[in-house]
Amino acid sequence: MFEGKTVIITGASRGIGRAVALNFAQLKANVVINYNSNEPVNLYGEFDRYNYSYTSVKADISIAGDAERLVSHAKQHFGSVDILINNAGITKDSLIMRMPEKDFCDVININLKGTFNTIKYASSIMLKQRSGVIINISSVSGLTGNAGQANYAASKAGVIGLTKSVARELASRNIRCNAIAPGFIDTSMTSPLSSNIKDSLLKSIPLNRFGTVDDVANACIFLAQNNYITGQVISIDGGMYM
Repeated sequence: MFEGKTVIITGASRGIGRAVALNFAQLKANVVINYNSNEPVNLYGEFDRYNYSYTSVKADISIAGDAERLVSHAKQHFGSVDILINNAGITKDSLIMRMPEKDFCDVININLKGTFNTIKYASSIMLKQRSGVIINISSVSGLTGNAGQANYAASKAGVIGLTKSVARELASRNIRCNAIAPGFIDTSMTSPLSSNIKDSLLKSIPLNRFGTVDDVANACIFLAQNNYITGQVISIDGGMYM
């Protein structure tokens, strides 16, 4: 399905990014695994076992030079950059009156500036190809806001505005840009939450279950395939934002 296509996935060492990488690899894409803090050794094992086509790059996408190096490596290694999935993100939650300025800036730099950086360098290659797909992972918090997450919600709302602007700028060159806004996704980051908190969250989800990483990965595949969708935000949240 994606044979010969090159997909860059930022923050692919675990969770949603890892699932996205595996799903695209299973569909014969060339996968570029980006990580920063945790090298995805287990993921390499799965890729090697099934002979998937991949390469990996350690890069802090909040640094422009690192983002440029990531994109350049993908182009040099596989010959093209066809799909960019901006998944890398962090949280540093706190009530705004107690939030250190550094925590606000760190979250904005990774989640929003990092997304800007990779789009800037990937789009220059896509413009020459006259084709490309950009998928940015936002969050339901960017649509609704969330107490204790002023920095995170602001960054993810910014990603939505960035997505729509990029979609308008690049549509004439056959480059599409969309965002996915996951709700509560069951990952290693959310598993430590108490049963009381999880029960409370479930009450806000009409489908009465938490999402899986494959739910988000499947949405990425859908958006990468459908060539008449751009500038949209797809909520993968079981109806939370409805």
